[in-house]
Amino acid sequence: MDELVRAISKDGYVKAVAVSTRELTERARQIHKALPVATAALGRALAAASMMGNALKEDGASLTLQIKGGGPLGTVLAVSDPWGNVRGYVGDPQVDLPLRPDGKLDVGAAVGSEGLLTVIRDIGLKEPYIGSVELLGGEIAEDLAAYFVESEQIPTACALGVLVDRDQSVRAAGGYLIQLLPGAGEDVVAKVEGGIMAAPAVSSLLDGGMGPEELLRTVLSDFEVEILETSPIEYRCYCSRERMERALISLGREELGRLRREQETCELSCQFCESVQRFTGEDLDRLLDEMGEK
Repeated sequence: MDELVRAISKDGYVKAVAVSTRELTERARQIHKALPVATAALGRALAAASMMGNALKEDGASLTLQIKGGGPLGTVLAVSDPWGNVRGYVGDPQVDLPLRPDGKLDVGAAVGSEGLLTVIRDIGLKEPYIGSVELLGGEIAEDLAAYFVESEQIPTACALGVLVDRDQSVRAAGGYLIQLLPGAGEDVVAKVEGGIMAAPAVSSLLDGGMGPEELLRTVLSDFEVEILETSPIEYRCYCSRERMERALISLGREELGRLRREQETCELSCQFCESVQRFTGEDLDRLLDEMGEK
């Protein structure tokens, strides 16, 4: 079971969150029929969005993480609800690139580094909060850390990992976000940095069977860690026929009428879960009638 764990150091200077996301990343891989480098990029984005979205807490809130780096993958997009459940897609999940010289998937080259990482927080106000930073390298974790420093002035360490097996299935996935709170001095910074440097790569820790809580205790080994929350997370899409009807209505009466005249039926597919809804001519006529009554 995929899981999210949120924690704070007992001295009150460090907050942290970690996730294990193997199952939801594998679900995303199957939905989008993604090849390994696309799976790795999307998996990292899903883990990051989950950790950031879970911090919102307002019912109906959402967090969108969008990465446009100019690479062959196209847009990498992940959306989280306030509980950390996520959904997402990449522009071209069939991208296949050679491995890096160190034998790892070349996520940076697939994503690209000429573009922006954008975070959209929608908490039900008139306008969502939108923050963007230029990409550093397209590996996502370091770009996200830069976002927190530049856009929110929060010193942040981020690690994200996706391990793809030989059969292209997801073997391990997850990550952590560690952030310094006001008042943290150089000694706290040194302890955090030391713990991160001493710990093995996050994907190998997860592959060894480590869960999110153990992951945080390993990386923050120099701190007393207090667990604040432990919750299950999953790949969850909120699409429905009603939502797709609203999408058709949002076209406007004129455009929907043109669509009805030009074709007998139309099909809408969800980018996140690939489900398809078919609307007959009678369905479109009904929508047009409802729009005419308003």
